[in-house]
Amino acid sequence: MPPLLLMFFNYIDSFYCRYVPNVYQEILALVFAVKEISKNPELLPNITLGFHIVNNYFPAKITFKATLSLLSKQQKFLPNFTCDLKKTFIAAIGGRLTETSFTMATVLSNYKIPQLTFGTFTPIDEKNVFPSLYQMVPNEIHQYNGIIQLLQHFGWIWIGIMAVDDDYGDMFLQKIEPLLLQNSICYAFILRTPPKAYIDEYIHLISMVLRYDQLFMEDKVKVCLIYALAPGMENLRVIILVASLTSLPSLGKVWIVTSHWNFGILSIQRLWDIQSFHGALSFAVRSMTPPGFQEFLHTARPSWVKEDNFIQNFWEQAFDCPLQVSGINEDNKVLCTGNENLENLPSILFEMSMTGHSYNIYNAVHVMVHSLHVLLKSRSRCRNAIGTEEIIFQDLRPWQVFCFIFNILFIYLHHHCQFPSIISSFLLFIFLCFFVLVVVPVWESSINANILSSDSLLNITAQVLPLSLCNDHCYPGSSRKKKEGEKFCCYDCVPCSEGWISDEIDMDVCMKCPEDEYPNNIQTQCIPKVFTYLSYYEPLGILFVTLATVFSLITILVVGIFWMHKETPIVKANNWSLTCILLLSLLLCFLCSFLFMGRPEKMTCLLRQTTFGIVFSVALSSVLAKTMTVILAFMATNPGSGMRKWAGKGLSNSIVLLGSFIQVAICIVWLSISPPFPDTDPHSLKEQIIMECNEGSVIMFYCVLGYMGFLAIVSFNIAFQARKLPSSFNEAKFITFSMLVFCSVWLSFVPTYLSTKGKYMVAVEIFSILCSSAGLLGCIFCPKCYIILLRPEMNKKEHLIRKGM
Repeated sequence: MPPLLLMFFNYIDSFYCRYVPNVYQEILALVFAVKEISKNPELLPNITLGFHIVNNYFPAKITFKATLSLLSKQQKFLPNFTCDLKKTFIAAIGGRLTETSFTMATVLSNYKIPQLTFGTFTPIDEKNVFPSLYQMVPNEIHQYNGIIQLLQHFGWIWIGIMAVDDDYGDMFLQKIEPLLLQNSICYAFILRTPPKAYIDEYIHLISMVLRYDQLFMEDKVKVCLIYALAPGMENLRVIILVASLTSLPSLGKVWIVTSHWNFGILSIQRLWDIQSFHGALSFAVRSMTPPGFQEFLHTARPSWVKEDNFIQNFWEQAFDCPLQVSGINEDNKVLCTGNENLENLPSILFEMSMTGHSYNIYNAVHVMVHSLHVLLKSRSRCRNAIGTEEIIFQDLRPWQVFCFIFNILFIYLHHHCQFPSIISSFLLFIFLCFFVLVVVPVWESSINANILSSDSLLNITAQVLPLSLCNDHCYPGSSRKKKEGEKFCCYDCVPCSEGWISDEIDMDVCMKCPEDEYPNNIQTQCIPKVFTYLSYYEPLGILFVTLATVFSLITILVVGIFWMHKETPIVKANNWSLTCILLLSLLLCFLCSFLFMGRPEKMTCLLRQTTFGIVFSVALSSVLAKTMTVILAFMATNPGSGMRKWAGKGLSNSIVLLGSFIQVAICIVWLSISPPFPDTDPHSLKEQIIMECNEGSVIMFYCVLGYMGFLAIVSFNIAFQARKLPSSFNEAKFITFSMLVFCSVWLSFVPTYLSTKGKYMVAVEIFSILCSSAGLLGCIFCPKCYIILLRPEMNKKEHLIRKGM
């Protein structure tokens, strides 16, 4: 049967017009795929599969001519006139660059010849313009997402961008800039490089180097993203070379290059030092090595020259030795033996594992063969149905393969692909680090996978991970504040405000701690606040418990003394019933202080202020009744006085009941409208949550205090007026002192109470209760106890009468 012709375009470096050893593997991948299929009896039986390889030297006119030559009669350039029916042109595979692919498609689409491109990454929006063009590579947008993830992973948010100065560079910038902005990554500059690397353009390129001051002078930019086709690498290397020969500082940058680059295609790699690209990071299409491919590479020899016109040039370039002496051998190079081992070549020159482009070519051959096989098989069934077994191969047309390419699904090496719609969902990118070539992890375009760890990169480059930031990190305890007039990646670090923290690097806004937590000293974390209240067991609580107990015992002791000496004149003269009421109320006042200590509960909050207010009002009413009794008793001694009928016990009891009833009424109103309740105050103290009794109605609280003050002032005024009465009846001066103590204590209590917080506020109130109650007890009863116990001779009726006279 006549051979099937496949056309394959290979890339050759334009600047020096030399064969590129690394790219030769793509030719061998094509040969391997064809031979593998020829050995498979299940595919295209009785059909010889052939191929033809044409060089491409970048210029569009050469690409057009090479493409048209495949449509002409052999050895004659006559397009649209084909007489040689022994060879049928079915499909083309190529090219490596986007521009080459589009140039080929311009010709092949007119003839509806399928074209499978293996090297372009630029999205093809003109599908209606080139309906026969199919991509064997992932959508380029996945590579952009991978670049963003790489930059985010290492915290590189201040970068430079170099893009080729053509339509593809414009398209790249239009797509990458929004992604950078969305992910909070800034670029310090954008430099455009010439799209080609011809000799006449290098003079212009070198003159531009001095204008690339940002690339050399921007010290904070440690990472540079580069988008360019293969010739762009020549441009960058010229820039680096010129910089090294001038006074410009060393770049020392991390280059992140797109998968359009191939470090192996540099034809001058033996002539120039390529250490400038050491540590460069690149994306490449993922590949697999089919079984038997490496064994096939070991069989490659220069003796294939009859079948392969490229192998001798490849051999001489790769091993840097001539196969035969031609002319003058100025360098006195040793001749190649032809038995050199490809495995001994550096990977930058030739790889033994299949590269991404080679794998795409390998798959492209299988796609075409499977499509053609299905097509011929369907035609065979049709002819069997009409009673003939002859297959007219000459009737086969390239456009008939279209629908089969579109729908074919093949399973090869555990890798599924369907063309063209879902190809980008399955193809993967791998992450490469140069030099030496190291394959780091796989980054899958369809899955949000981790790229690689910082440790992996450090192990590869053996360097400290560079920082590419507009300014230093804002460490925990501070937040970022944008600098006016600069990009959002440039900012100042501002310490967090009081009560706010930042627990991560480069936080835009500090976080406020919850109410039950407070920031540590460096404002990097929130610490739980501790609950606090005046406990019985802390030193201050123990002091108050001791004082309240001692004063209570003293009060009981005074009651006992007065009880034992109730028949003596001094006790009888002091109105025994009022004395008992006063001493009992003072005892209860001392005991009330226990209600203010301990964890605030609902019942204690209800009782503490109201109980103290009522009990102390009883004590003050008793003091007022005592004072009134003294005055009325003196006035009743005057001849013809009508006060004698008011000087009995009824008046004193009425004063006590009335004074106490008003306070009880105030407390009932308080408890009715807004009673005290347990509450917490997380704001007053930084590190503590105060457990307290909320007074409910502050007005009613001060009404209780105000009424007690009113009773004290009235008592003070009346006692002050009675201070000059005869001594035998004169208790008024002791009451005057006690009221003076009371007023002094509670007047100082109010500002102190308002200025303190937490348990110390409670302590101030307890202290005021104990002091005012102790003042009443001491001023009124201590002189009497002194006479009863130490001066019994003064506790006689004769003495009192003599003293009163």
